[in-house]
Amino acid sequence: MPETLARRELILNFGPQHPSTHGVLRVLLAVDSEYIRWSQMHYGYLHRGFEKLAEHKTYDQFIPITDRLDYVNSLFNECAYVMTLEKMLEIEAPERAQYIRVIMLELNRIASHLIWLGVFGLDLGAITPVMYTFREREQIIDLLELVTGARLTFNYMRVGGVKLDFPEGFTDKVLAFLEGGFFEKIADYDTLLKQNRVFLARTKDVGRISAEEAINHGITGPILRATGVKRDLRKNEPYLIYDKLDFEVPIGQQGDCYDCYLVRLEEIRQSAGMVIQAIKQLPAGDIMNRDLRIYRPPKECIFDNVESLIQYCYLAMEGISIPRGEVYSRIESPRGEMGYYIISDGSNKPYRMFIRVPTFTNLSIVPKLVEGRLIADLGAIIGAYDLVMGECDK
Repeated sequence: MPETLARRELILNFGPQHPSTHGVLRVLLAVDSEYIRWSQMHYGYLHRGFEKLAEHKTYDQFIPITDRLDYVNSLFNECAYVMTLEKMLEIEAPERAQYIRVIMLELNRIASHLIWLGVFGLDLGAITPVMYTFREREQIIDLLELVTGARLTFNYMRVGGVKLDFPEGFTDKVLAFLEGGFFEKIADYDTLLKQNRVFLARTKDVGRISAEEAINHGITGPILRATGVKRDLRKNEPYLIYDKLDFEVPIGQQGDCYDCYLVRLEEIRQSAGMVIQAIKQLPAGDIMNRDLRIYRPPKECIFDNVESLIQYCYLAMEGISIPRGEVYSRIESPRGEMGYYIISDGSNKPYRMFIRVPTFTNLSIVPKLVEGRLIADLGAIIGAYDLVMGECDK
């Protein structure tokens, strides 16, 4: 807080209960009339100690907990985590499992961006688009539920592969959804917003940052690409089977809220195209790595008595053990770079874990952006940055 306030300035709390904060976020503002002179972000209202909790859970037990980080795109949390463990074990998921992961991830990315698209318009006074974007999102969630049995926190990724294969007819349903007018609907959403003068006035030249500023603040994902930096881990550091897919990395020019909108809108189209390609290339085969032996009963465990069976059950509960060492692995989530840094002492639980989430770093530049702007612009900037405070606070 400033040591002294000008005569006309007063302190205003924006949040933590405010619809434009997109979560439990408090922004302390020093304002002069409608203009922001100074601001400070207050995080931590949703802190749940994920990294410390990981030290007390086996590697397997922590998979469903990762879903609770960014609950809008849970599959990315899981995938980044299991890929870090696979890197430590020096194993790889079978090709079919990799294709399945990409299809599920990109569907989840579309669902996440659809939420953002509708709610961002709602933040700025465009009420209609959210009705349509949630309609399409529900159809995607229905598809994900067919595979995982869940609609929000999926618990689907596994070390060495995935939990379940696609059910019969699933790929046909996905293709019918994406090729049955989905791209035309995205164009309609764009028309609704681009022809809205209020939306344009509140996004163009608002929250504008340069590529240098974005890089210096550690910003990643669509916000970085909105500044003109063509960086996407799916292209720059390909993982899974992304190098086998043909897609473009959309970029902006001004780095303002409007470019954030344009980049995410095009990412929806690109993700839909990737899903169609991956389905048409989907190979047969295993969905789990056969060389991975998570549960190893001792040689003397023949199950000829109750004691040996109980002993095996206890070993199964212990789950996988990771060799001693440390590793960092990252993927491109809908909000930017998400990664896990894990230190193993050779047991079945992490010795230490650090989770790199994009929301936290992306928020770091907001106080710089809002200085001198209207209070209403703060809502537009926070909306454009697509925040999930559960991930930020972790």
